[in-house]
Amino acid sequence: MKSGVAQVTLSEIQAPVLGELDSVFDEMVCVLQADVPLINDVSAHLLRARGKMFRPTLLLLSAQAVGEITPKEITLGAVVELIHLATLLHDDSVDHSVLRRGQPTINAEFSHEVAVIMGDYLYTRAVEQLVKLQTQEALEITSRVTNELTIGEMRELISYDGLEFSEADYQSLILAKTASLMAGACELGALAGGQRWREPFRRYGTNLGAAFQVADDLLDYTATEDVTGKPVGQDLREHKVTLPLIAAIPRMSTGERAQVESLMANPTPEKPEIDAVIKIVEACDGIGAARARASEMASQAEAELDDVPPGPARDALLASISYCVERRK
Repeated sequence: MKSGVAQVTLSEIQAPVLGELDSVFDEMVCVLQADVPLINDVSAHLLRARGKMFRPTLLLLSAQAVGEITPKEITLGAVVELIHLATLLHDDSVDHSVLRRGQPTINAEFSHEVAVIMGDYLYTRAVEQLVKLQTQEALEITSRVTNELTIGEMRELISYDGLEFSEADYQSLILAKTASLMAGACELGALAGGQRWREPFRRYGTNLGAAFQVADDLLDYTATEDVTGKPVGQDLREHKVTLPLIAAIPRMSTGERAQVESLMANPTPEKPEIDAVIKIVEACDGIGAARARASEMASQAEAELDDVPPGPARDALLASISYCVERRK
């Protein structure tokens, strides 16, 4: 990164659009209300933690950086967050995860069936709000993103138990699974400033999202459960192959690779086995290599903001890069 922006908190990043973010959350609450008690119970559980709302933050900051925030952007912010929550519900159900944001997942608190159907409900409610806006460009962007998200989920299925899963495979996965929605959020926000801003903001969001996912995958090797709100080493426990492991594999000895293969062959690896592989990945500089890749993508994201007019929103978008790469949870 060129600017050397110091790490900031998410609340500082959100400061320029804090009031609008509250409006986004309020709209989500209204949109999810239904005359089915179970839907309302699940919605209440889902929204209780509120979450970071980082994607609507990016959308609102993008709009503010090149134009102005109107009720349309508030609705688009709600749409983006509803889609994000839907992917989390489906993700947790597929992975049989029990914790999300420090509280039980929907599949753990209710059932896998409820989680899947509720995810579908969030998607369809998001689409309904989009249709009401009658904005063809927003529909095109969002339909592209949801398709990419689905492809990303399918790509993730082949990243399990695959020590031949390459860095190119991993890049394709994270561009679809994580970066697509952040890119879409930024592009949707950029519509407020006109067509000229769509591509730079889409590229900014793509690189930011990819860096975000690499940093998130690093946390599984470097953080603790009390920080992340989910078990440490969960990716290895679930046999997910991410960049730290991919980067370390070519540098492993025959014995070290055998330890990794043993873990991957074990349907229920225990903590000592997971901890041993984490140490191997660290010793083979897989963590350092992944950090370097995240930093490279962060620099590419920063370059896309060079022509954006100066102001609090642009500053917050720059700070978001540091937040994504250097975050600890």
